[in-house]
Amino acid sequence: MAISRAQLLKELLPGLNALFGMEYGRYGEQHKEIYETETSERSFEEETKLSGFSAAPVKNEGSAIAYDNAQEAWTTRYNHETIALGFSITEEAIEDNLYDSLSARYTKGLARAMAYTKQVKSAATLNNGFSAAYVGGDGVALFSTAHPLVSGGTNSNRPATAADLNETSLENAVIQIAAWTDERGLLIAAKPKKLIVPPALQFVATRLLETNLRVGTTDNDINALKNNGSIPEGYTVNNYLTDTNGWYLTTDVPNGLKHFVRSPLANSMDGDFDTGNVRYKARERYSFGWSDPLGMFGSPGSA
Repeated sequence: MAISRAQLLKELLPGLNALFGMEYGRYGEQHKEIYETETSERSFEEETKLSGFSAAPVKNEGSAIAYDNAQEAWTTRYNHETIALGFSITEEAIEDNLYDSLSARYTKGLARAMAYTKQVKSAATLNNGFSAAYVGGDGVALFSTAHPLVSGGTNSNRPATAADLNETSLENAVIQIAAWTDERGLLIAAKPKKLIVPPALQFVATRLLETNLRVGTTDNDINALKNNGSIPEGYTVNNYLTDTNGWYLTTDVPNGLKHFVRSPLANSMDGDFDTGNVRYKARERYSFGWSDPLGMFGSPGSA
């Protein structure tokens, strides 16, 4: 449906001082704090995890060498989604000199809507990360206590008991990440990089990572998390997280959360011959997801 003069009566009358409601401030591209971004030239992308080899055994004198087989563990597929939104202005509204003000104002609103959708979709990976309805290539949720391994064991990238963000839970997460193994049970020397929190936990995160002494105690102990550089990139707030108690850590494990750009944001316009209306459109195509779940650690909080 086109935007017509009937919807813009006030803009046709003298005495109008201001128009508002379209140009609020907006949060930045917060997905860049979490995702690795790559371009894509296909309708979908797939990434496969390999198992590697098990630990080398002792070869006894005179005995044959042992041989091992590498194999594929699982595959993750990224199906790109097309996101598009548009509006049109009637020929009559254009004739009555509303074209310039409408096109400038509404194209900004269009950009804001497209940016908002991208951030919501990027945060959905974490918001749905504990749900069995959203599984990855290994068949379990992003955050699970039982990511299956080829060797028969499991990795866990969440606390065994859901915990709120505090000194103890964050230290336990650092310790737990250090114990992760590859598909064949070999330690992988993983480390956390950055803490991701909703707005409700930003002050807790500041006290945990930026104070010199321990938080909430009368002891004169150092803040071990800060002193050891356990979370080297500090923390960032994601305003699109829906759980006010949930918190997350990115790690240095590669190929974790991925963002594929199939078609970058593009704007276009054209005129409709039959109606004389002018149409505007914004379109982009991308996907968000994860390949290796060990790229993240998360807790939904205890509440």
